[in-house]
Amino acid sequence: MNNAPGKTDKIGKMGFWMCLALVVGNIIGSGVFLLPASLAPYGLNSVFGWLMTAAGALLLAYVFSRLARAFPQAGGPYVYPRVAFGELTGFLMAWGYWISCWVGNAAIAIGAVASLAELIPALKTTVGAPALTACALIWLLTLLNWRGVRYAGAFQIVTTVLKLLPLTAVIILGCTLFIAQDTSVIRVEPQPFAFPAVAAAAALTLWALLGLESATVPSDDVIDPQRTIPRATLIGTLIAAVIYVLASTTVILLIPGSELAESNAPFADVVRIFWGDRAASTLALFAFISGIGALNGWILVQGEMPRVLAREGIFPEVFARDSKHGTPGHALFITSALITPVVLMNYSNSMVRIFTFIILIATAAFLVVYLLCSLAALKLAWRGEMGVKGGKLVTLLIVSSLAAIYSLWTLYGAGAEAFWWCMALLAAGLPVYGWMKRGKQLIVERVDS
Repeated sequence: MNNAPGKTDKIGKMGFWMCLALVVGNIIGSGVFLLPASLAPYGLNSVFGWLMTAAGALLLAYVFSRLARAFPQAGGPYVYPRVAFGELTGFLMAWGYWISCWVGNAAIAIGAVASLAELIPALKTTVGAPALTACALIWLLTLLNWRGVRYAGAFQIVTTVLKLLPLTAVIILGCTLFIAQDTSVIRVEPQPFAFPAVAAAAALTLWALLGLESATVPSDDVIDPQRTIPRATLIGTLIAAVIYVLASTTVILLIPGSELAESNAPFADVVRIFWGDRAASTLALFAFISGIGALNGWILVQGEMPRVLAREGIFPEVFARDSKHGTPGHALFITSALITPVVLMNYSNSMVRIFTFIILIATAAFLVVYLLCSLAALKLAWRGEMGVKGGKLVTLLIVSSLAAIYSLWTLYGAGAEAFWWCMALLAAGLPVYGWMKRGKQLIVERVDS
């Protein structure tokens, strides 16, 4: 029997290119344009951090591609730990993933507004303007996702193509200077190699590569998910990793760390040095487009995850209600309502400090999810439930082990404060789980009686 999706099945769903744009678009957001400022204290150690992160991200991408092939259901980061370790573990991973999404979306919105402020100086000087602008972006993109996955997917493709242009320009600049062997432009302060600094930098740089698993979440809306999602995950992660390492290294080499730490738009500052103010303003515009593209993709994910949990009966039923467009309308609006106060309450400090603090907490929560998914792949492969044998099984076991080790190492690099905030976020889900389980038990008892 031919199980390929029919033409009618494809209407309103995402194909390979939309999934690839979702992965690349969710990875490459406003983070990369502001992240070099957060990495400034680590100097050249941050370059080693980037390389470690790129390698770790590719290991994780392979794990998720194999898990998606074996278990193509929607809600990947919930499905895999649940199958391997039980419902409670699956719930806690989904809860942590969901909270990380909307807390991280606050950071993405802040980064996007930081780029926009380079074009509209009034955003820097008008009290409350950055916060209100960030909130407006969140709600506009929430409405776009409410309208349907095809609209959000098309928007994602356009913004993904546009956001690659400025990063490519910076890479070309760096390559040109390297080929010309002009060492006079290298202004990074020399620092000795330090393993703790590399680990700390790796925790920050992983934030920029979070989202590699994005295509596994809305798999019910994907054409041929068992084939499309693994390809999009691996190829998208590889594209983003290469671009990130080359572009960020260029910025770190060309701006002194003391100046970089105070910059709200590091990439624009590099372009301004070599190509002038007009080019810097143009790059700031593209950085803003990049931010709203990533925010769009993550808002799609933040709605899908609670809908999956609600349909499983371990999240309030209101999150399972679809809009007239077939989208998780209630989940989208409730989650965006949670993001709004996070943005409003965090604009009393500088953008870089806010951005760094938020991404460390969100990254720690994502790392716990990545660790459990890697361990799930190990357990399921050992039990023979991953659909691979022989050499492929050995490869999967090795890669899953390395991915788990990488997740643990980077979690260490995130620091104790971020780890305990992450644990607190996960613990906050336990009462919700207990309440929902108790509600289901009462329903069963009533039916039985």
